[in-house]
Amino acid sequence: MASPQNFASKLTALVVDDHKIYQKVHQKMLNNFGVKSHVVENGKEAVDIHWHGKKFDLILMDMDMPIMNGIEATKELRAMGVCSTIVGVTSRSTEEEILKFMEAGLDDYQEKPLTIPKLTSILHKIINSNPI
Repeated sequence: MASPQNFASKLTALVVDDHKIYQKVHQKMLNNFGVKSHVVENGKEAVDIHWHGKKFDLILMDMDMPIMNGIEATKELRAMGVCSTIVGVTSRSTEEEILKFMEAGLDDYQEKPLTIPKLTSILHKIINSNPI
């Protein structure tokens, strides 16, 4: 099977996180795979960018953010008909919090920090479910 690097250059991603360090780390990891990425700082910005017509193959969504958290943003994006793969990436890890986040419409959940193997797995799932 081809590696994600062979196809990831055709993918786009939105990083939704209020922490600058995680923004940079996740964007650099995506860029290393050739994924074109954009960063916003909260859920409202993620919703707004979709209202303005931008579409992404992958959304990496933090849970705890100001203005609009990841749970609210995920629910809103799904209500808008956004079909992107949304992966919750957060340091919150109680079963109840994970369940609330998943029920909001996540496709996957990963604990921070996101690692290369975790990102590789996410990209494989996207590529396998959407042949490019």
